[in-house]
Parts: sequence; C-alpha cells; structure tokens
Amino acid sequence: MRALVLRIVVGLMAALALSAGVVPTALADSSTPRLAAYYDRFLAVCAGAAYEWSGDDKPQQVLRDVVQVGVGRSESYALAGDGRLRAWSGDAREAVVLLEGVQSFAAGSTGVLAIKTDGSLWRVERGGSLAPGRGQTVLTPVARNVKAASVGDGTNYYVTADGNLFAQGNAQRGQYGDGRLDSTATYVRVATGVRDIKSHTGHAILRNDRGDVQGTGGNIYGPLGRHGLGDKAVRWGLILDGATGIATGASHSLAIRADQSLWIWGRNESPDPRSVLADVIGVAAGSDTSIALTQDGALWQWRTGTKPRRIFECAR
Repeated sequence: MRALVLRIVVGLMAALALSAGVVPTALADSSTPRLAAYYDRFLAVCAGAAYEWSGDDKPQQVLRDVVQVGVGRSESYALAGDGRLRAWSGDAREAVVLLEGVQSFAAGSTGVLAIKTDGSLWRVERGGSLAPGRGQTVLTPVARNVKAASVGDGTNYYVTADGNLFAQGNAQRGQYGDGRLDSTATYVRVATGVRDIKSHTGHAILRNDRGDVQGTGGNIYGPLGRHGLGDKAVRWGLILDGATGIATGASHSLAIRADQSLWIWGRNESPDPRSVLADVIGVAAGSDTSIALTQDGALWQWRTGTKPRRIFECAR
C-alpha cells in the first residue's frame, strides 16, 4: 500500500509540473521531459500521451499516461505516471517495463541512465530482445543523490544534488572538459556548480547555476560555438548566458533564455548563437533537425539553416 501511495504521489507531482509548464531539474535528452530526439527519430508528450515519428513523418500517438520520453539508437522509452519506465523497438504496444520507481531518465546511444525516486542513479541495460517475455534487464548502481544525467555517444555524465558533474567513457575529443584526453573506467568529477548536462557525438554542453552555457569536446561544426572551433575544446568554455534550458544534437546546439526565446548555433548555422523562435518552453535536437514546443501548444520542426515550421498542435 505504501509503495502504491508513493507511485501515485510521484505521478501527480510530475503531472502538475508539466501542466504548469515547470521543468524539473533531471530531464531526458532535451530541455524538457516532453520532448526527445536522437538523429532522425522523435518523441513528444501531448496531453499525457506519447507521440512518435521519424524524419518528416506526422507524429502518431503510441502510448498514454506518459510524463517523460526518450530516444536511443534503435529504442524508444516512456516513463509513466506510476514510475514505470517502458522501452520498445518498433511497436509500442509491445513495450516492456525496464524499471519501476523511476523519477526521470536519460537515453542515448549506449542505453539508459535512470534516476529513481530516492535519488539513486542506475545504468539500465537490456540483454537480448525487447520483445515481451524475452531478454533480461540488467541494473547497475552508479551513484546516489543525483539530479540530472546524460547519455552521449561514448561518454556519459551525471550531476549530483550539490552541483558536481561527473563523466565516464571516451575522452579523446576533450569530452571531460578538465584537460584530459584519456578515458576512465570509473566516473570522475569534471566540473562544479552545474545545473544540467547534455551530450551527443563527441561533445557536451552544460548549464551552470548562473545560467551560463558552457561546452567541451569535438567542435568541427560549431556545436560549442567558437570555443575550439574547427577541432576540439578540452576545457569547458562559455557559449551563452542567461539560459533556462539546453539541448544538443550531432553537430548543433540550442538554448532557451529566460524570456522564452530560443537560440541556435552549430552546423549550417553561425558559431555565434542566434534567436530562432519565441515563446519556447521546450526543445530537443537530433542530427541536423530540431523540434520545439511553444507556449501555445504548437510543436515545431526544422533543419539547421532553415526556418521552424509548425507541424502539430500539441495540447498540454
């Protein structure tokens, strides 16, 4: 009974936060739990339902009672209001439960990092098939007192409740931001005063307690702005200030500022951030495509170097 009450309370808190437009600290692979992108695959939460699509296809409803979505290399993920994290590859009607008692999660190339309601962080791996009745979920404890996490292409990150940022995995492009270029088997602290972290193909961006956006890692196409442009940055460098949300894709990045203006930079854009859309409450980035949700409930999509276009009416 006690566990049931806890799940109901968690679900109500998440639903209230979403309906009020409040963005919790720990998110998926975007600035908001309502959007997710990975290369050319996308998910969005509209009125508690998950919508899925690829490329320029029309979003299609796939699941209900969803408070957060995520996208991996070939899998899709949805967190229900009762704290159950589901995954599927292909047909969402065959989604399997990976873990219960989840508060939020991050998904990406190498799988999932899930934050449970007690603040503990777990690596979630599915051995074998995602089909119901097949495969087995493997859980590995990572850390405690975690408020945010990110799964990159070879480098993973998490942020503790006191703002310490930890990284583990590939470092050859400067992904740690502390000057090292050698990978580590265990997580090491690489920054302090961090609010949020997002990562993708060989690079990462963070948002600190002051709202500054900083980046490190590979920067051939400019997802880190002018910091290490043309090659890589091995230490965290300032890109933008006054941010309330961030997202990064394969070669471009985005930030939402306090006035809800959306700023973009990187491949097919200038390395200097420019304003691209107003009244934005959430954004996610894929390969060369971005999706955004505006205050009026509209869902937008566009490729870098082009103007955003309204593709769907996404009720709250």
